[in-house]
Amino acid sequence: MNDKTKKRVCLYCRISTNDKGQDINRQVNELREVVDSNGWILTDIYTDEGFSRSTTTRPELDRMIQDSFSKKFDMVMTLELSRLGCNLKHMIDVVDTLKQRGVDLWVKNQMIDTSQVGGMLVYNILNSISSYEMELTKQRVRSGLENWKRKNPDLKLGRPSNLNYQTRQKIIDMKSQNIGMKKISQICKVGRKTILEVVSNTL
Repeated sequence: MNDKTKKRVCLYCRISTNDKGQDINRQVNELREVVDSNGWILTDIYTDEGFSRSTTTRPELDRMIQDSFSKKFDMVMTLELSRLGCNLKHMIDVVDTLKQRGVDLWVKNQMIDTSQVGGMLVYNILNSISSYEMELTKQRVRSGLENWKRKNPDLKLGRPSNLNYQTRQKIIDMKSQNIGMKKISQICKVGRKTILEVVSNTL
């Protein structure tokens, strides 16, 4: 097999400040062994250190996504799904972005390979779970909003110009999608305190 027909792969590894005693080189070495045993071509290694799982924007993750535009690799390899995304929805978004560019995902610990039928089955199951969880969250917040309206028929929060029923619904929907407070505040033109009050009244 010549280099033109060999699979080109990259590695993505992450450790957070809470991963005491963890060495990112352990993740790299485990994945390198798989690359070597399969005769694949390693094009790059992306490592984020000191970033928690909840952080969606990471320098090396962003660089990897950007490099996928230019087809620098055919597959992204990582040790486990939790190293890649901050939550299930974020992981699905990352995988979808890669798939749109013809890039597959290989996850060692969960034995996921989206270039294979079995791997895509597992991925589709995870995608379905993510969609189900999101729909459940939306239903709960809508139910909470309706309950609040019944209990407070004459109560209005904030200025009518930017905190009406539609704005409240938008805040709740955005929050259910794990969108950050800063972005919600900018789009809905309300303060952090107002967002917290709207969300707390739906619980």
